Amino acid sequence: MDDDIPYLLLTPGPLTTSKSVKQVMMQDFCTWDNDYNSIVTDIRERIVAIAQPDDSSNEFTSVLMQGSGTFSVEATLGSVIPRDGKLLIGANGAYGKRIVQIAERLQIDSVVVEHPEIEAISTSRVDEALTNDSTITHVAMVHCETTTGLLNPVEEIGAIAKKHGKTYIVDAMSSFGGIEMTMNQLAADYLISSANKCVQGVPGFGFVIANRQNLQQTKGFARSLSLDLYDQWQEMEAKGGKWRYTSPTHIVRAFSQALTELDEEGGVAARAKRYVENQRLLADGMEQIGFQMLLPRELHSPIITSFIWPNDPAFTFERMYAAMKSRRFVIYPGKVSQADTFRIGNIGHVFPADIEQLLVAIREAVNELGISFGS
Repeated sequence: MDDDIPYLLLTPGPLTTSKSVKQVMMQDFCTWDNDYNSIVTDIRERIVAIAQPDDSSNEFTSVLMQGSGTFSVEATLGSVIPRDGKLLIGANGAYGKRIVQIAERLQIDSVVVEHPEIEAISTSRVDEALTNDSTITHVAMVHCETTTGLLNPVEEIGAIAKKHGKTYIVDAMSSFGGIEMTMNQLAADYLISSANKCVQGVPGFGFVIANRQNLQQTKGFARSLSLDLYDQWQEMEAKGGKWRYTSPTHIVRAFSQALTELDEEGGVAARAKRYVENQRLLADGMEQIGFQMLLPRELHSPIITSFIWPNDPAFTFERMYAAMKSRRFVIYPGKVSQADTFRIGNIGHVFPADIEQLLVAIREAVNELGISFGS
């Protein structure tokens, strides 16, 4: 860990960023400036190239949207599903349930295929739901459910959605840039992510990679003015990267630098390898200390891992958090309804040496707090 960093964020975003990503935000930009808008255009092209490297037919496009990742999820759901459309939602955690909440608020007719938080979305249940209800037009689900760190079978469900002729929306908020995937592999029409996740930028905007032909057909669908995905895309297309309303200029510049650093690392394949090694070291080390993971290993993502609280009154998340922060590591509270858990992420500007230091600090904290794991 760099000595001048007050602490390392071991969360699913915001996350620890490099010095150079922070430094480029020292320059101000005008939202009407051609130099700034050329950065936006470059970002749009580069994220499409990550999502579909061989897109020679120009099948895919992208659009950036102000706000957190949830803003982009809501913009997509509210802009690409017609008033007479119907959405199937696979939900097995807080972020799948957030899609359900958005659909309810926007009065989108929906069918929810719900699962426990420790189970992956069932392909057979999705297939059955689509077989039994021909009025469903769209399917949406979360790839990496950061409630637990679980990876859902988005590729298999994409194949099922296409078999039934449905538009497929993938919330890849915590996985894009950190797990290898392509739009064609997923059979995705829309893929949603955020600047402050695996690309390793900072919070302030999300983005949607879209099937161009599908997006072109959504004019007038939007249920919101500021979250109109089609109008935002048209503005960026027609005016060389200009946003409809004030854009997060510093965040855009930081994201451009983060994309450059992703390339310099060796692309998504190299970053994924680092994240996998981080997670392996974390899981092995925590088990050696005595902590139990919530999920079986075959369901783990390389993004974030949930750990069950020790059955000892000496352990509370607040005490553990304070002990870890005093050692310059910030961990994350749990979000699982059926168990007391805490989470540790390993994405961002975090390396195996940082995980090894983290494990030393956790051992120290366990001893300091007098935590026992029993027999």
